[in-house]
Amino acid sequence: MNSQLQTITQAVQHNCHIADAGFATDYTLCIYLMKMREFYRWEAGHGFTDALPQEDVGQWLRQREELWESLEETDYTPIIIEQQSYGPFETEAINQHLIPLGYVYSGGLGYGNKPHFFLGKLETQRQEEDYQVLVSSNELARDLSSPPAMTQGKTIFVRRESLRRLLWEKIEQWNWNKPDNPMARAIAMYDFKHDIDSALEQMTDNELTAVLMHETGEVMAGKLLGEEWEAMLIALPRSKAEFMLRAIRDHLADALSTLPYLVTADNEASIHFYLGNLSNMRKDLFPRLKTVYQEWLETRSITPFKQIIDLSHDHWLTVARQALTIFHQQGPDWVKQIDALIEGKRL
Repeated sequence: MNSQLQTITQAVQHNCHIADAGFATDYTLCIYLMKMREFYRWEAGHGFTDALPQEDVGQWLRQREELWESLEETDYTPIIIEQQSYGPFETEAINQHLIPLGYVYSGGLGYGNKPHFFLGKLETQRQEEDYQVLVSSNELARDLSSPPAMTQGKTIFVRRESLRRLLWEKIEQWNWNKPDNPMARAIAMYDFKHDIDSALEQMTDNELTAVLMHETGEVMAGKLLGEEWEAMLIALPRSKAEFMLRAIRDHLADALSTLPYLVTADNEASIHFYLGNLSNMRKDLFPRLKTVYQEWLETRSITPFKQIIDLSHDHWLTVARQALTIFHQQGPDWVKQIDALIEGKRL
């Protein structure tokens, strides 16, 4: 790694620390401690099966929290490339320099307008009709949450290493109580008992396509909803309405792309994981999915999933557009109106 790339990596990681300083404590205590332990594993270069030195982890945790506390009022640092300065959200301009060198960068906003930054090695790059897909492998800089995929404008970023680590976190969470649920069935499709690393790599390969399909659906949903959708989310205070709207868009994206892919592929492991990975909010808004999944479990017929795709697409697109209409009207209680709208539109 040359000195310029080292400087870029340090700047990106510094911005990751600043982002974490404002948002890392949003997790419940158990999830926070698990994520911090896995963050330490990544930073220290330990393998997934390595026993972590608890004293070192504890010391690192204290030092990291002290670092975050010192950065709470700090501005993001610019990314300097070839004596040019770029803001951390100028992703496209930064990647014009990095992609030819075999690296990829992303700076954007995720749930709750949390900033996310990462720098990784570029694994694959391809151009679709009106958007490009950039898949990264090993990551040089990352934040605590590290979403495995994000869509920014006309670019889909898929992060193989973050996906692999997210899957490991899901497996670790399941191991706490080992409930008999869709996640248990997804994990059982791989030989984690005898070869964790190979099983995790196989699971990552399998779920990478599903992740990409969801992000493709996000692009498609964005075309249907327009730019005002993002304006509405930005205007919303941090509220239940915001999380419900994001869940609705996720359901719409899945109706447009993910569910058709799962139906076509009839990939048992991915279907289990899809149901097992749904957030509580998404499950609450779409209880019929559980019924469809149960029918599939009993009959192994993909027909129930096929039947729900069009219904799901029409329903969530209608609800999303109704929410946009309320936003356009900008009444004094528009947030409460959106909340009430969605509460009455479960599927």
